[in-house]
Formats: sequence, structure tokens, C-alpha cells
Amino acid sequence: MTSDNGSTREGPATRPATRDRGARERGTARADGLDVAGLQRRLADFAAARNWEPYHTPKNLAVALSVEAAELVEIFQWLTPEQSAAVMADEKTAHRVRDEAADVLAYLLQFCEVLGVDVLAALRDKIERNEARFPAGSPGETPGERPDPAH
Repeated sequence: MTSDNGSTREGPATRPATRDRGARERGTARADGLDVAGLQRRLADFAAARNWEPYHTPKNLAVALSVEAAELVEIFQWLTPEQSAAVMADEKTAHRVRDEAADVLAYLLQFCEVLGVDVLAALRDKIERNEARFPAGSPGETPGERPDPAH
């Protein structure tokens, strides 16, 4: 199959073998030492060193987050479902996806830092509400009938 940039991609997307899902499920730290608070500190230090703090208001960060999310969406805009599942097979496109995903996460972390939102606790709480709201195996329910739980 050919993508919008002319490259050929085949097969389903594959997940990197280096993912440690078990560590995430156990709630343990990553081997590389990355953590949300540390990343938020680095982002805050980066902004402070450039005197950008006055611009890092909740409104500006929310707008920037939206713009970066749109740039991520743009990569997938005209792809078929099969092409979108295989974007990581093309290194140039994979690099763009990683960069835009990083931009989205950076602005989300900065937004949460400015407002004092514990993003991991907020996500945990949201998952728990969705688990209660949309129990697994509800009789007679097919995946297409379920509303988006993010709303």
C-alpha cells in the first residue's frame, strides 16, 4: 500500500519489543529513570531559562496543546485505516509521530503543572469512572454501540 508521501507500507503496526508493560502494571519506576515530575521540572527549567513563564498561562498552554494535537492528526488525515496502523514502519513518518506525540505530552504536562493537576491521579480516577460506567461484557453490546468513554 502507498501512503500520502509515496512510501510503501505493509502489514499491521507492531509494538516495540522494549515496552515493559509489567512495570507499568506494577506501578514501578522505569529503568531509564523517566518520571512525570522530573519531566515537568525539565520543562519548567527550559521555559524559565528562556523567560517564557509569563506566556505559560492555562489558556496559552491549552491552545498550544490543541495545535500540537492537530499536527499529530494531520499525519493521519488522509490515510486509510490500514495505512494509519502501519505509520511506524516508515522511519520518516515514525519520527514525525514521535515528535508530535512528544509535543502533545510536553504541553499537557506543562498545563497540568501550571494548574496543579496530578495527571497520573486524574487518569487513574478517569479510568476507574469509565470502568464503572462501562462494565466489561455488558450483555448484547457490540463495540460499535458503545459511546466514547472519554466524554
